[in-house]
Amino acid sequence: MRHFLTSLRHNQLHHRRITPRIHFIFCANYKPQKPQPPPSPPSIPKPPKKPVTFTHHGESWEDPYSWMSQLNDKVAMRHMDAYMEQEEKYTEAVMSDTERLQSKLQSEMGSRLSNDLSTPPLRWGPWLYYRRVEEGKQYPVLCRRLARANEDFISNKSPSAGFDFTSGKRIEQKLLDYNEEAEKFGGYAYEELSEVSPDHRYLAYTMYDKDHDYFKLSVRDLNFGSLCSQPQADQVSNIAWAKGGQALFYVVTDQCKRPYRIYCSMIGSEQDDVLLLEEPSENGYVNIRHTKDFQFVTVHVFSTTSSKIFLIDTAEPLSGMVPVWECEAQAQCILEHHQGYLYLFTDAAKDGQSVDHHYLLRSPVNCSLNRRKWDNIFSDDSEFIIEDVDFNDKHLVLILREGQNFRLCSISLPLPSVKMPDAVVDYDLSSGKWNIVQQQNLLHERTKVLYGSSSSASFIQRPRNLGSNNEVNPENHPTWNDLSEFYACEVYDVTSYDGMIVPLTVVYSRRRKKQAENPGLLHGHGAYGEILDKRWRSELKSLLDRGWVIAYADVRGGGGGGKMWHHDGRRTKKINSISDYISCAKFLIEREIVQDNKLAGWGYSAGGLLVASAINFCPSLLRAAVLEVPFLDPANTLLNPILPLTPADYEEFGYPGDIDDFQAIRKYSPYDNIQKDILYPAILVTSSFNTRFGVWEAAKYVARVREYSVYDPKHPVLLNLTADIVEENRYLHCKESALETAFLIKMMES
Repeated sequence: MRHFLTSLRHNQLHHRRITPRIHFIFCANYKPQKPQPPPSPPSIPKPPKKPVTFTHHGESWEDPYSWMSQLNDKVAMRHMDAYMEQEEKYTEAVMSDTERLQSKLQSEMGSRLSNDLSTPPLRWGPWLYYRRVEEGKQYPVLCRRLARANEDFISNKSPSAGFDFTSGKRIEQKLLDYNEEAEKFGGYAYEELSEVSPDHRYLAYTMYDKDHDYFKLSVRDLNFGSLCSQPQADQVSNIAWAKGGQALFYVVTDQCKRPYRIYCSMIGSEQDDVLLLEEPSENGYVNIRHTKDFQFVTVHVFSTTSSKIFLIDTAEPLSGMVPVWECEAQAQCILEHHQGYLYLFTDAAKDGQSVDHHYLLRSPVNCSLNRRKWDNIFSDDSEFIIEDVDFNDKHLVLILREGQNFRLCSISLPLPSVKMPDAVVDYDLSSGKWNIVQQQNLLHERTKVLYGSSSSASFIQRPRNLGSNNEVNPENHPTWNDLSEFYACEVYDVTSYDGMIVPLTVVYSRRRKKQAENPGLLHGHGAYGEILDKRWRSELKSLLDRGWVIAYADVRGGGGGGKMWHHDGRRTKKINSISDYISCAKFLIEREIVQDNKLAGWGYSAGGLLVASAINFCPSLLRAAVLEVPFLDPANTLLNPILPLTPADYEEFGYPGDIDDFQAIRKYSPYDNIQKDILYPAILVTSSFNTRFGVWEAAKYVARVREYSVYDPKHPVLLNLTADIVEENRYLHCKESALETAFLIKMMES
């Protein structure tokens, strides 16, 4: 942004130097120029075709671009490098007339970033932990300061860089500088896990080693700032502290990225780390986590056919594992300990019957597995659906779902009558007092940071019984950054092809909304039971303020509708997700919420599969689409995974060994169902070599769409390779978002 403003200022100064006399001389020497022919359109990349035939379940198909995924073939990778360079130049050429627009968008998005560059401080024990970015640095620094000395703490700038000029003392402690970590790991600082020990002395964290494609574990002594001699392990997927911070459990993966071994390391000891468990089955996975009181570490061993939970006493980390729970089939199981009782949050089957929601069980901790009895905490009630639970010293916190609305204990969240950016809040369960810690101010292009007694307002709300209609009124809370005056949010019930009702959320600018005249962008995901991300994002505001309608289709396969809602959009029923998305798209046009032929689609990862499949079924439905690191070739990827896949991937998209699943995969696969001789929408596909669904999927898809579909320069199909980890660099993220946004605007105006 600074470079952009400097360039702009330089151009203005240069323009002022042109005096009228010089302008007259220019005119006197001017000679009419012959009309120049329009520039020829950029040449479309055409990768070589090397057909390979595949056969499975008696069905054969040919893939001319399978060579793109042969990562160990040096000749193929040289061809791939040349092809990627052609794609880069082609995208630059097609988008060259949007350079000024991209700069403007990037400036807009950059201006909305927080000036303080500090995360909201997290209070744990006597400390406030937070990350902040130092000026001119690419990556943040992990810091902490004592909470009792910082009641008025607002950001890293107050007091500046953690220095109190009144007392003359530095009150901030730098724990980890990720810029220094980046120097060790090929210029990238990507952290997967970080856990401070219960005694606040050690920091265990894992950093991505790009050269070896795994996460490396390190432990830092926060008293001295030095690394501990051990553990220093590779291929680590999970960590959990024990014995007050004197012992650390960690899980390592095999060569297929399967978490299968658990080790215990005694901090400061010269003895080798102890192997506690090794799961031999190729379909078995292990996961660990500590309970919130740090008294136990729970070990979850699961496969597609069973789930087992064991307890390790953190006071005696080498004393062995005690079994406490077992069920048939894979189930989500989260175990907590609270005042002598174990609480199990699970969606396991009851009495042999599958359930559509999670439920909460309780059992005394001191019982053998054979004599253990688990009691229901709440009676079964279809209107009382628990989405999540949490504990502190004196309270059990519930996140409830009522229809599409979520409620936090006695406070309703989200606030359905308010259009506002996400807020981070502290809530005191005992008093009902709550403070807004941080909230982005999209109107004034800055971030409002509020923390501590002097800078945050609060109010007392009387506790209420669950199910009442008492809700938080933001008008009574002056720190809410309410955007209701400027933007509107509406929720519609859309009837899908089979009569199922699909929620559709629509956001638009009140000032720019016109009946049947607005372009629109429809988001979708529909996988893994995950709730569709509807957070306020900088790039979306740039579209809203230009008159766009932003819509979100909560299709089957996603979250928010219970377990059956997820199951009705996975494996052989994945077609339901696609049909739901198409129904929502048609609804937007038929209701004249979006102008006909001005609707675009957007999908990330599995959402890219959703949008690309919808395009195959109805190529004329969308004018444009952005597919971010999408999953586009499920048939080949699930049959011959180049990168390791998890059981959740197969449960979501289907097992190729199952003939019904395989036939469903072939039916919805975006790469295998591109229509011939049909005009496709303009498509921008972004990808990276370090994504779970590799760049070869995107490259194959782009090549085949161009090969099969009708060519139209107003409907280009582009491939853009992003940096490996865009999300870790917020300014680079703005640049990539600006390109995508400029692409959408260009396609709607072409």
